Amino acid sequence: MTADIEIQAIAAIAAAACAVPGAFLVLRRMAMLTDAITHAVLPGIVIAFFWFHDLSSPWLIVGAALSGLVTVWLVELLFQSGTLRQDAAIGVVFPAMFALGVFLISRYAADIHLDIDVVLLGELAFAPFDRLVAGGMDLGPKSLWAMAALFAFNVALAVVMYKEFKLASFDPQAAAAMGLAPVAIHYLMMASVSLTAVGAFDVVGAVLVVALFIGPPATAYLLTDRLPTMLALGAAIGASEAVVGYQIARALDVSIAGCIAVVVGLGFGAGVLLSPQRGVLVEIRARHVRRLQLATNLLLVHLLHHEANPGDREAEIKTLSQHLSWTKSATANTIDTAATLGFVQRKGEELVLTEQGREIARGHVTQ
Repeated sequence: MTADIEIQAIAAIAAAACAVPGAFLVLRRMAMLTDAITHAVLPGIVIAFFWFHDLSSPWLIVGAALSGLVTVWLVELLFQSGTLRQDAAIGVVFPAMFALGVFLISRYAADIHLDIDVVLLGELAFAPFDRLVAGGMDLGPKSLWAMAALFAFNVALAVVMYKEFKLASFDPQAAAAMGLAPVAIHYLMMASVSLTAVGAFDVVGAVLVVALFIGPPATAYLLTDRLPTMLALGAAIGASEAVVGYQIARALDVSIAGCIAVVVGLGFGAGVLLSPQRGVLVEIRARHVRRLQLATNLLLVHLLHHEANPGDREAEIKTLSQHLSWTKSATANTIDTAATLGFVQRKGEELVLTEQGREIARGHVTQ
């Protein structure tokens, strides 16, 4: 594979790996926990480095994952104590953990170089240079295998624990009543989130990790009400957005991770607009239909009140807008709607209720 294809494959698989546990975070309203974990891994990395004195040691990843779990535990501890809401607990814990890491570095490891840009935005362009070689055979980038393993693990965990995760996400009290140990399920889910966040953080950086965990699942949530579809659709959307973001970044010669994050945001914006059930356009259409329905009912009631006095000109088409205090265009639109539905008929210059329209008007008057 060429470097371009490898980078796109790494980004796409990383996005899919993040989207699977991210779907449960969205459902549990814990979206910002990913941001907390990506910032709170720093003390775990530093402590593991102090122990092993090797920046390339895999134990740094283990330390980072454990640090993420400690963050989840502290957030849950503060929330369960009743002293703080969950969002406030996250806001307290992750700055403290991140500050602890910064303190440890500045106090005991000031000579270690940390590239802040790489930490925040990652550098996917360098991923193909770190190869996995076994038996003299080049098997491809290490990060590609790492992301593929995380994706496979998350999918397997979601399949095996599907009923437990679903019930614990939607109704933890029922899960507890059924003896499913929702606390253990919660920490198993958070372990998956922490491990995935740390693995992806090493490849794509903190900003893109948060975007990939939340953006694609949130977009999928707008498009479907079925959890299996949401899981599959979130992974597919994330992978597609990663590839599109890379292509745009390559064309514009800008940050790959930053461009992918922007595409994720644009994808969510499109979901907000076009969602068939919760979209802005659907809501605008529904409001228009409700207004038109109300206007039609008001027109029918108005005609009912004045049909006994045909000489008072209240039913004349040309004066209806004046009597109802409507614009001429709104009046014409309402008349057309009522006529199409068979509620009124035009007789010369006047509107006359049909029997169906009269029944509907009487129903609203007697309510």
